[in-house]
Amino acid sequence: MVNEERLSRVTEVAGEPLVVLDRERLVIAASPSARALLPGLETGSRLSEETVAAHPALLVLFRGSAPELSAYQELRMGFTAAVSHELRTPLARLLALLENATLPGSDVEALMEQAAREVHQTRELIDDVLFLGELETGREVVALGHTAAKPVIDEIVDSLADRADHAGVTLVVDGDVDVELPLRPRMLRVVVENLLANSIRYAGQGTTCTIELTDGANGPALTVSDDGGGVPATDLPRLFERFYRGDQARTSRGTGLGLAIVKHIVTSAGGDVVATSEPGKGLAVRVSF
Repeated sequence: MVNEERLSRVTEVAGEPLVVLDRERLVIAASPSARALLPGLETGSRLSEETVAAHPALLVLFRGSAPELSAYQELRMGFTAAVSHELRTPLARLLALLENATLPGSDVEALMEQAAREVHQTRELIDDVLFLGELETGREVVALGHTAAKPVIDEIVDSLADRADHAGVTLVVDGDVDVELPLRPRMLRVVVENLLANSIRYAGQGTTCTIELTDGANGPALTVSDDGGGVPATDLPRLFERFYRGDQARTSRGTGLGLAIVKHIVTSAGGDVVATSEPGKGLAVRVSF
């Protein structure tokens, strides 16, 4: 049982606009800045999703997370520091490229192309950070009805075909065409795109990435596997951590958030995601509901 008095004391000292709700979206506690942002916000009042969407600065927690509120604040500070660190790298490279472009005899066109890639990388990182923030503050409905998975997967495979060819990775779709997954189409696309992008980026030349749909006695599942070099046992437990990169991944231009986003979407929809790998035998990520 949540100690609501303790919860109120903690939210009172929160510097950000923070509201804690129960399962009926009734306010349990709110920080002073949240009450200033939303006049009339009182304990016991109902906070609608529309109100949350209209105030992007508002942080929403549900009562199931309340005992870990101080841990949440610590995690948030750590996340902010990690984002700052990750942004510094492409920005530093961009600054160096622009400085080199002013030097006599420099290949300005080539340097500008590299600079454009750095800008694109930074934009991807910012987009991923914002999207993960939306998921974690409840501003996205992850599971809403069911989506026929095969048409969505076929569409994504077609869109990634050139990228996969360039990386030397063959994409194969297999399994039950009638499988439906309890995700909104947009969320399903995000999951599949991130899993395929991970394989395309790391599996290596001459490998095959298979997307398999199954619907067994334990429920529907989506598995994305490749026959590449695999992941070391020391890296496997940390694959879904934000910004975590193994030795091989550190040389890539990924944002380090793709698999973290996959895990958050799947678990928010009541599913489970598991990665398995053996060195030299590839990586498999199974999403099940």
